Amino acid sequence: MAYQETQMSRQTTTQVAATNKVLRNTYGLLAMTLLFSAMTAAAAVAMGVQQMNILVFFIGAYGLMFLVHKTANSAMGLLATFAFTGFMGFTLGPILSAYLTLANGPQLIMTALGMTGLTFFGLSAVALITRKDFSFLANFMMAGAIVLVLAMVAALIFNIPTLSLMVSAGFVLFSSAAILYQTSEIVHRAGQTNYILATITLYVSIYNLFVSLLSLLGVVSQD
Repeated sequence: MAYQETQMSRQTTTQVAATNKVLRNTYGLLAMTLLFSAMTAAAAVAMGVQQMNILVFFIGAYGLMFLVHKTANSAMGLLATFAFTGFMGFTLGPILSAYLTLANGPQLIMTALGMTGLTFFGLSAVALITRKDFSFLANFMMAGAIVLVLAMVAALIFNIPTLSLMVSAGFVLFSSAAILYQTSEIVHRAGQTNYILATITLYVSIYNLFVSLLSLLGVVSQD
């Protein structure tokens, strides 16, 4: 009996150490990718990039995302991760440039950035401190993703401002759920032990959260 308890204790200790390692690697890489994205976004603004072709965006984003998943278990995965996040940061350039032309543009950007940071750290703290299993969110997120994509396409085709506003609000909720879900997956080691894939998931959630909050703040300020 004592032997079994010792073995269980060792397994628990090993699992906790492995989980902590994935968390450290994930947050470390996430911090570096966010910084790199900020640099590429600043470069796009400095270069005066005013717009991003929608086809180029989708090909670049999904192409590089596919590359990350293909190389996630090798050293090439890190290069693919920085390529993806750098590209995504660059696509923020035209959006930031448009807001910087407004009188309160810098304030809106900083407010959205602050809200994004507080939301991310708050939700991460909930998942890490409570240790609650948020895997039940998976089905809701799948359904939500389908609805958001369809609504986004409809908003682009029919140019409905109210629908665009609803899409932004929907992405705020979806991104928040994704942060809880991904952090929970790492803590419980239910399905995520690769820190590169965990980083990409959290990065995309933060990216969508920031863009959506910025859009909502722009509407609220009537800009």
